[in-house]
Amino acid sequence: MGNSYAGQLKTTRFEEVLHSSIEASLRSSQLVPRPIFSQLYLEAEQQLSSLEGGSRMDNEDEEEEAEGGLESNSAPNPCQLHPVPDGCCTMDGFCQAGKDLRLTSISSDPIDVPAGFLLVGAKSPSLPDHLLVCAVDKRFLPDDNGHNALLGFSGNCVGCGKKGFCYFTEFSHHINLKLASQPKKQKHLKYYLVRNAQGALTKGPLICWKGSEFRSRQTSARTGSTSLFPPLDGSGAPTTFPSEPAPGTNPSILVGAQQAGPPSDHPSLSAAPGPPLFNGRDSPEHRQLTKKNPPAAPRPPALVCIPGVLSNSGPPKKRHKGWSPESPSAVDAGCPSGAGVRAKGESVGVSCLPPAGLLGPTSVTFPVAASGEPVSVPDNLLKICKARPVIFKGHGNFPYLCGNLSDVVVSPLLYTCYQNSQSVSRAYEQCGATSVQPISEEMQLLLTVYYLVQLAADQVPLMEDLEQIFLRSWRESHLTEIRQYQQAQPQLFPPVPSAVAPVTSAQLPWLAGLAASSCNDSVYVIECAYSLAEGLSEMFRLLVEGKLAKTNYVVIICACRNAAIHSCIAVTGKYQARILSESLLSPAEYQKEVSTELVTGRVDSLGAFVSTLCPEGDIDILLDKFHQENQGPMSSSTTASSGSQAAPVDVSGAPVCTSYHLEPCSVRPFQLAVAQKLLSHVCSIADSSTQNLDLGSFEKVDFLICIPPSEVTYQQTLCHVWHSGVLLELGLEKEQLTKQRVEQYVLKLDAGAQSRFKAFLQNSLQNPHTLYVLIHDHAHWDLVSSAVHNLYSQDDPGVGLVDRLLNCREVKEAANIVTLHVTSFPYALQTQHTLISPYNEIHWPASCSSGAALYHENKKYFGLSQFIESTLSGHSLPLLRYDSSFEAMVTALGKKFPRLHSAVIRTFVLMQHYAAALMAVRGLPQMKNHTSVETLEIAQNLLHAPAHCPRGHGLMVLLRVPCAPLAAVAYQRLAHVRARLALEEHFEIILGNPSTGVTVGKHFVRQLQMWQNIEDATWRPQTYLELEGLSCILILSGTDPLGESLPRSLRYCDLRLINSSCLVRTALEQELGLAAYFVSSEAPLEKVARSEALESDAEKLSSTDNEEEELGTEGSTSDRRSPVKRERPCSQDSASSPLSSKASGSALAGEAMAPPVGPPQGEQARSPSSQEGRVPGEKPRNRPGQGPVAAASRHSPRHSSLQVAVTSSSQLSSWSSSSSTAPTADPFILQTSQCSLTKACRQPPIVFLPKLVYDMVMSTDSSGLPKAASLLPSPSVMWASSFRPLLSKTMTSTEQSLYYRQWTVPRPSHMDYGNRAEGRGDSFHPRRLLLSGPPKIGKTGAYLQFLGILSRMLIRLTEVDVYDEEEAHISLREESDWHYLQFSDAWPDLELFRKLPFDYIIHDPKYEDASLICTHTASVPNEDGGIARKPEDLYVRRQTARIRLPKYAAYNTYHHCEQCHQYMGFHPRYQLYESTLHAFAFSYSMLGEEIQLHFIIPKSKEHHFVFSQPGGQLESMRLPLVTDKSQEYIKSPTFTPTTGRHEHGLFNLYHAMDGASHLHVLVVKEYEMAIYKKYWPNHIMLVLPSIFNSAGVGAAHFLIKELSYHNLELERSRQEELGIKPQDIWPFIVISDDSCVMWNAVDVDCAGERSREFSWSERNVSLKHIMQHIEAAPNITHYALIGMRKWSSRTKASQVREPFSRCHVHDFVVLNVDLTQHVQYNPNRFTCDDVDFNLRVHSAGLLLCRFNRFSVMKKQIAVGGHRSFHITSKVPENTAAVVPAQYICAPDSKHTFLAAPAQLLLEKFLQHHSHRFFPLSLKDLGHPVLSVDCYLNLGPQVSVCYVSSRPHSLNVSCRDLVFSGLLLYLCDSFVGADFLKKFHFLKGATLCVICQDRNSLRQTVVRLELEEEWQFRLQDEFQTANATEDRPLFFLTGRHI
Repeated sequence: MGNSYAGQLKTTRFEEVLHSSIEASLRSSQLVPRPIFSQLYLEAEQQLSSLEGGSRMDNEDEEEEAEGGLESNSAPNPCQLHPVPDGCCTMDGFCQAGKDLRLTSISSDPIDVPAGFLLVGAKSPSLPDHLLVCAVDKRFLPDDNGHNALLGFSGNCVGCGKKGFCYFTEFSHHINLKLASQPKKQKHLKYYLVRNAQGALTKGPLICWKGSEFRSRQTSARTGSTSLFPPLDGSGAPTTFPSEPAPGTNPSILVGAQQAGPPSDHPSLSAAPGPPLFNGRDSPEHRQLTKKNPPAAPRPPALVCIPGVLSNSGPPKKRHKGWSPESPSAVDAGCPSGAGVRAKGESVGVSCLPPAGLLGPTSVTFPVAASGEPVSVPDNLLKICKARPVIFKGHGNFPYLCGNLSDVVVSPLLYTCYQNSQSVSRAYEQCGATSVQPISEEMQLLLTVYYLVQLAADQVPLMEDLEQIFLRSWRESHLTEIRQYQQAQPQLFPPVPSAVAPVTSAQLPWLAGLAASSCNDSVYVIECAYSLAEGLSEMFRLLVEGKLAKTNYVVIICACRNAAIHSCIAVTGKYQARILSESLLSPAEYQKEVSTELVTGRVDSLGAFVSTLCPEGDIDILLDKFHQENQGPMSSSTTASSGSQAAPVDVSGAPVCTSYHLEPCSVRPFQLAVAQKLLSHVCSIADSSTQNLDLGSFEKVDFLICIPPSEVTYQQTLCHVWHSGVLLELGLEKEQLTKQRVEQYVLKLDAGAQSRFKAFLQNSLQNPHTLYVLIHDHAHWDLVSSAVHNLYSQDDPGVGLVDRLLNCREVKEAANIVTLHVTSFPYALQTQHTLISPYNEIHWPASCSSGAALYHENKKYFGLSQFIESTLSGHSLPLLRYDSSFEAMVTALGKKFPRLHSAVIRTFVLMQHYAAALMAVRGLPQMKNHTSVETLEIAQNLLHAPAHCPRGHGLMVLLRVPCAPLAAVAYQRLAHVRARLALEEHFEIILGNPSTGVTVGKHFVRQLQMWQNIEDATWRPQTYLELEGLSCILILSGTDPLGESLPRSLRYCDLRLINSSCLVRTALEQELGLAAYFVSSEAPLEKVARSEALESDAEKLSSTDNEEEELGTEGSTSDRRSPVKRERPCSQDSASSPLSSKASGSALAGEAMAPPVGPPQGEQARSPSSQEGRVPGEKPRNRPGQGPVAAASRHSPRHSSLQVAVTSSSQLSSWSSSSSTAPTADPFILQTSQCSLTKACRQPPIVFLPKLVYDMVMSTDSSGLPKAASLLPSPSVMWASSFRPLLSKTMTSTEQSLYYRQWTVPRPSHMDYGNRAEGRGDSFHPRRLLLSGPPKIGKTGAYLQFLGILSRMLIRLTEVDVYDEEEAHISLREESDWHYLQFSDAWPDLELFRKLPFDYIIHDPKYEDASLICTHTASVPNEDGGIARKPEDLYVRRQTARIRLPKYAAYNTYHHCEQCHQYMGFHPRYQLYESTLHAFAFSYSMLGEEIQLHFIIPKSKEHHFVFSQPGGQLESMRLPLVTDKSQEYIKSPTFTPTTGRHEHGLFNLYHAMDGASHLHVLVVKEYEMAIYKKYWPNHIMLVLPSIFNSAGVGAAHFLIKELSYHNLELERSRQEELGIKPQDIWPFIVISDDSCVMWNAVDVDCAGERSREFSWSERNVSLKHIMQHIEAAPNITHYALIGMRKWSSRTKASQVREPFSRCHVHDFVVLNVDLTQHVQYNPNRFTCDDVDFNLRVHSAGLLLCRFNRFSVMKKQIAVGGHRSFHITSKVPENTAAVVPAQYICAPDSKHTFLAAPAQLLLEKFLQHHSHRFFPLSLKDLGHPVLSVDCYLNLGPQVSVCYVSSRPHSLNVSCRDLVFSGLLLYLCDSFVGADFLKKFHFLKGATLCVICQDRNSLRQTVVRLELEEEWQFRLQDEFQTANATEDRPLFFLTGRHI
């Protein structure tokens, strides 16, 4: 293909020379190629248009060949190889040596890969389904952008081991590729090969040859760059890591792109987007230009040659493409060479996590097609400009750069911003709104110019700001369309025409120049006629000539006619360019650059220059001189405390400090509230229908806390766990707890973490009944995906460790592991791909929330928002400050040393300030002129604080130095200064490194031991909390703080050295979180400050702590209160400061300084709270509390008019630190005579910030939030779209979480990146929770408390409260000659049992307060009335016992376990069980109508029923035969009537039945059918007719029995046709209460057959065991009712000695529906219906048998059942409580009617007020009330005698009984006058006749001839308090004559 460049024809000489040099390089022994070859890289589709011609081939293979023809991969003709030698293998898939190379064959074989080589997969045309394994030198492979691959080839054969293949042609022959065309490596080397988790070699990501994965065929009719970069839509197929983000997932980073070819073409990159790129002249735009401009036309010169500046005077030769737009300026040292390099400009200040941010060959790229002539960067650009210009690519194509590339930085950040804003309207278009046009490119550029113009000289542009400007502009221009979309109602306003006419490309340069004309040359616009190359060359020329000295931004516009605009923006301002270029460095690159500068000695000149800034001479010389002159002890000013005060002393005579006390460990109310919220969320997971957590299956709790690799945080967490007592509470450890035991529960995520974590997983597998809580503390740290480690970082075990451990398959699948992420900065865990459900997030309660009033706190949290509010309020000294003197000096030195990183300069300057300040305080007052006021304040308070405490307590200064090498420099410098000033014993300097512990000198260790009363001589502080009261400077290093807590004595947080270019929300907030604090809520900060300012209290007047007076330098009181005038609380004006006037020299000359502001003091404003406040809840050591605060004498008050003007250098130099007689002369010293901790409970620390960070934190955006809140939340995520609203100030934590979940996506390096099911519930991990709260607020104490209450709850879940009551009325048990004395009988003997008398006495303890049933034996009158009871005994709560749930128990809906998932119908693998509704009707004469019941039958239970045909009419319920002996199922159907207990009813009988097949039917009311069906989808429901919705349990029992008998008849008929006798059909059913939880059996050891000496024990057994035992009883069909005992822990031997009793049975009965055919339950009854039925059965001559050796336990359930009936007034306005006396009233009276069934009112009234009807019966056991055919509870003081009126019924002998009353309840025709005349009544006995209506009442009186013996009165007629429509009951009372 022909090539030309600037009219010159291509020659072959260059190709030959180039190839020869490549071959020589390959054959040389040097590993590193010569420098010339480092520039010979393959580029991604960005060939120079001037170097290439011709047209683009349509065929893909031809295209690749055309591209490959430009390479020198293959040897030229002279190097062609000979045919294959004889004897060599030519088989496909094998090398010529005969060794197998197929991936499928050798994937598990060990392969020796030399250093620097990678395994790749080659595709052979003859083996399309196989990959051939090759080892290739990675220098000849492309990086992740498709660049930087050396031309040529170097590879080895992994089969035979042959090495040194220097040509791909030679290599392809060796591995038998058998190619018909010229072999090319980029065509046949297709995939990287990686090892999977099992160690097998697998196909990895595609090799990114020349960006082929991003190639697209799509072209557009529209010309210009917008057609090349169409906006993304919102869809994208989910792909697995490490492929690119799907289109739409990250429009802010991945620019609008189209997928190349069908997804099948690129299996690992099926959704990888990329713009359609075109090479040079092949682009549509270039084709258009060539049509309009003839080739012969002379082109204007694009390169301006500047003699002596441009080193490359001529154009680059072929292939020497120079600097590519995508090429990096530096490679991350921490990243292997195969990992590629970070794409610059992901966001301002945003850098990806290591290594190098993005992932290897498939990293995110920023493809911007390059075109035009190359531009040469001048050689001495950095030296001339004093900064590296940062060039932001804008619209259109960007030219190539060559030459001195290290002096410029190119970023695609602005290009990305432009592309993202092009797609803002899609959000409306996709929602059906009117189609609207995106913001034009011209308007984008114009708005950018406007934005740059309004930036101040000390401001840095932010892409977030620009995105919001574009969004607002677009919204304003399409206001009508947006309103139509947002409002469904008609428009309230007429359409507003756009006020701004569209900007054309011709107008753009003029408008941009016009906008820039008003900014005093801050923005300079260059207009180009043909290409951006002209403008860039012009800009470089102006920079070199110094004509852009005052220009911060250069805007280059190329607006050609009939073509889209091309633009770029260069940042040339020294301040802005430095910050932006440094912000594009990743943390690893930042560390590497700083280390390089320190190691290479480039900082030596800086250090020497800084030392010479002191006019008095070199500062080190002054130090040495001072050291020689002052060899003695320190002067009295810094050592002696005030002589006038009398310090308190303790009993031993030692001085006592009343401010130093260590509070005992306690749990604050907020922590307890959060712990309970955590527990509630865990319970919600367990209660959900997903069955992901079965809390009922766990017996104990275990835990593991994972923390970052910080030794201090590790020791701190150990102390938390130790002192919380959680290990003892969980039963994990014994009382003798050792530190080694505690260490088992805290895991530091370092190199040794994997083995310990593996042991944790092993324990979880071995203990399935233990719930393991995996706590990931500081969870925002290390979110790097494990794929980064697997692919590229095997040599660094720390990369992706969190993902490899916490997100491994074992953790995700373990049903007994709950993962709790704990962090103060959860934003990176709240993305579109997060694993944590929004419902599983727990946020710390806000102190201003309404719920906060519930938790009384004696301390107020002081966090970032409080710091900002306090600083803006003006009520006190600002707590957030910046140091203008320091910033000015740093800026000046930055211009003098442009090649040094600003962090290095800042560190050296700050150390100089600290040295000068310490020297000034030590006795060199002239040095005050060479430090800042802020640093001087710190130094003076640091040294003077111990002098004001009797025991020498001081304060801590935190100096944050993120870069570890710089921290070491700072430590060495401060230690040197301290030694020279003889201050070694006055304050400690501690270098805090995450990897090491706390190192403190012996002198200070002794101090700490003395203060904390520690007698252990070997004790050393291990956490910063233990440094309480120690005067020290803590230099905290490390990229990020890792959760270290600081003591109360922290007074200054010096953050002036933090990396201010990392502008992400998490980074800023975690740095500022170091100062978070608790202050006393009794003394609010503002009130304290105001009272001190007013000088109104006696303590203030009598103290010398006059910090507020020093505010006088800031102006008047009104000025101090004004936020406007206090918006820059810097302490010293740089312009008028001694530093600027004396120490500036040439470095500071001409710098503009800020206006003067007074110096904020307020060192006492520091308010450390208790240690609990610093680390809430726990302390490293518990010490006895100190005594009461003793009054300390004070200095005489200082005159209030004293003003300290600190803006005057003369006044500064007049301070005398050596004067101990006049301490008030120094305004910075802690003037109070109290300890520095005195005010620790009132004010938080003072924080010094870099100016850039200060402005970011203190300025607010339109939403009212600090600007920092709108930044990118974390470096590991990116915005999903520019079209996003701002965070709102009113947003709660939950709303913020939802915001980030909608608008952020993880980067490819993020561990959540592969979780692509965006927003779907199934993408969330069900057992993963997130606890977030502000830093240092007490989250550790909260989750440790949570572990405790979780353990208690699990124990509680495995226990149940059962009724534990002794049987009632045992003393009244009838003594009979007949007892069942066959103690060893398993079943009752029918003949013996018939002889047993029936025990009428009710022994069930729940009926203890029911009326006694008298028999013929109780004939002796008992005037005392049976059992003596106190009235209040009626309402005493029933006794319960807490029993641990055994293996066999019934459960409610909260129980979930693997065994019963299918039984419950909630198994995840099954859909919700389908059910069918079947009607079942039968007639019953008693009700006078046909009864129609409905069955809800799940499909899985249909085999229990008979249908006319499949899916047809329900005919009957299958019944087994009496003769069936199978042990696999239970024969008796179980019916459980229930109401109001859909959640708590014990209907899960799977475990109780021991898995046996059984038929269980829930009997529910119609209105509750749906809710029961929801909770129990796999249970059969029997739905009662709607007329029974208000009925009691009697109706359910009645219908169960009648239905069962009807079904028995149907089954007999059906099976009779099969030849089965009717009597062989099983006639029994079980009626069980819904609270029966467990069943027990008594084992008896009899010494002899009739011996009464026996032992017995009780054990839990399954219901299956009991039922099969009962069903196997001989002659069982002769028994009508079978029951069992109620369990009690107080059961006596006498109660179980006889195995069977003939008595009442309750709760769980086996009913023979055949024998009881003619005995019915009373359908009207609400209470005692079982007693009534028992009496009916017995009187019918049927047998009731109670198995005394079996017992049932009943659970106490507080809801539902009889409690669901509430008796209230029918008048809604009447809210007064209704008492039982109001349940009846006189007929026709104006009584308030009640909304309750008449029968319930009757029963309740008789229970409480029967003495009104039967006064003679009170406490008279000998004269009971005669109750005919029914048993009604008349209360405990009235006894009854039950008789049946039925013929041949069994009744007690009443011959000798005289009754005190007669009760006739709805008596039927069997009760006649003759029947009643058999009984005798006392004179004055009372009668009560109850009927359905008044007519029946009169008829009954007449029919029974009652008026003959009974006297009636009109006022003795009553009714229940029901309205007529509610059918009240009527009753008449009379008196016996």
